[in-house]
Amino acid sequence: MILGYAQNGCVNEALNLFCEMQSRGIKPDSFTLVSVITALADLSVTRQAKWIHGLAIRTLMDKNVFVCPALVDTYAKCGAIQTAKKLFDMMQERHVITWNAMIDGYGTHGHGREALDLFNEMQKGSVKPNEITFLSVISACSHSGLVEEGLYYFEIMKENYGLEPAMDHYGAMVDLLGRAGRLEDAWKFIQEMPVEPGITVLGAILGACKIHKNVELGEKAADKLFELDPDDGGYHVLLANTYASASMWEKVARVRTDMEKKGIQKTPGCSLVELRNEIHTFYSGSTNHPQSKRIYAYLEALGDEINAAGYVPDTNSIHDVEGDVKEQLVSSHSERLAVAFGLLNTSHGTTIHIRKNLRVCGDCHEATKYVSLVTGREIIVRDLRRFHHFKNGSCSCGDYW
Repeated sequence: MILGYAQNGCVNEALNLFCEMQSRGIKPDSFTLVSVITALADLSVTRQAKWIHGLAIRTLMDKNVFVCPALVDTYAKCGAIQTAKKLFDMMQERHVITWNAMIDGYGTHGHGREALDLFNEMQKGSVKPNEITFLSVISACSHSGLVEEGLYYFEIMKENYGLEPAMDHYGAMVDLLGRAGRLEDAWKFIQEMPVEPGITVLGAILGACKIHKNVELGEKAADKLFELDPDDGGYHVLLANTYASASMWEKVARVRTDMEKKGIQKTPGCSLVELRNEIHTFYSGSTNHPQSKRIYAYLEALGDEINAAGYVPDTNSIHDVEGDVKEQLVSSHSERLAVAFGLLNTSHGTTIHIRKNLRVCGDCHEATKYVSLVTGREIIVRDLRRFHHFKNGSCSCGDYW
């Protein structure tokens, strides 16, 4: 039941059931702990990771071959990649899932070279990589722009290890090529796939078309996506954003009208930040938080500071409103509200940890770099795809994400 809740995103229910289990005097085993750790990884809160780690130590399960990889994965998903590596280095017995957790952790934090170094170390040992290992390696290459390396590892996956690529591997390869701007190569790769491209593959090429403003290919990918999953609002929004990046406002309006007719809803942007054992949730433009007035006033003052430091708002994705309204719209995105709340309620020197349900937009990414510069704070944002560590006016992704 705990694992069932964890796998379906019901973190509180999973934790409540675990607490009930303990109150009844039923001792957890390694499977129980892995289930709870899986739930906590979804929260992305370092304090919770330390709590379950402490419990594993007290129950003498911290060295368990299943518990330890789960802890490595959780620390990585909480932004504590160095803690994850320390735990990994301390392990005497490393299963394939242990290597996978650390390689994937490095990849999502944008440490592509470290991920590849770790994979090369793995190849020298007795543990053989599996399909998940190669998916993590190719994804790590994609997040760091290591295109040739990613192509190489995709080839040796089958040639050297006899592993057949699954749809996720094809999706990662399309993402690797597309993100690097090699859209024609990515489309050719799709055409030559031995299986029909699935949602992950087509979604990757559409996302790349949005980044690189390739409307023609974006439309082709979107048409196929809408055939496979006509009710997914995310891909409609991605197509609209692709049109917006090319200033094709009539087509943007057409997509929005089509969504309205079909009753397709856009997923609202949501950001979470933890403060004193409580999770605070912010939605774009929301004003229902008890500190809303204070947050918006602070954002306005912060806006003046970052503007003076050189920040220029990117309002290209917003049409049919006045310039000052455009700036207000982009400055009330959920991650900005969460960052402002975190800055207001923590002391100087404290790192701000944010979790967002969608990909960080380009304007918020740029603004957060300047916020880290003018406030002298480190801000860690975990979005839908990866981690961004903002510090002293720059981001760990190197503006490649």
